[in-house]
Amino acid sequence: MVRVNESILIPDEELEWSFARSGGPGGQNVNKVASKAVLRWRAAASAAPIPPEAWARMRARFPSRFTTDGDVVVSSQATRDQDRNRQDCEGKLAEMVRAALVAPTPRKATKPSRSAKRRRVADKRRQSAKKQSRRPTGHDE
Repeated sequence: MVRVNESILIPDEELEWSFARSGGPGGQNVNKVASKAVLRWRAAASAAPIPPEAWARMRARFPSRFTTDGDVVVSSQATRDQDRNRQDCEGKLAEMVRAALVAPTPRKATKPSRSAKRRRVADKRRQSAKKQSRRPTGHDE
């Protein structure tokens, strides 16, 4: 089981593992051992109690991780060891779901104060006067 938080667990039955040869460190060992771990989670048919808003956020935030069938695909080839790459995949999946569970805080509309508006206009006038003073006067001598 992949533990996302205290209340959300993803059962092992929903996870599908495959392994492949990976690049990176390992020398000749890379050509012989399938240490890259690929995790496929049947998210569309999941029994995990994830709210629909979190699903939508997860799809929006990680679109490249979702297949057209609604599966989530996570891979890892960070280490030479298949088991550690497998744990890394589980950690990545749990972190993705955790990130989707956090609702973004709504933006509060604000407007600049009267003094800030005055400062902005005064700065613009000063800048304009500076540029104006650098211009040629147009008198040919």
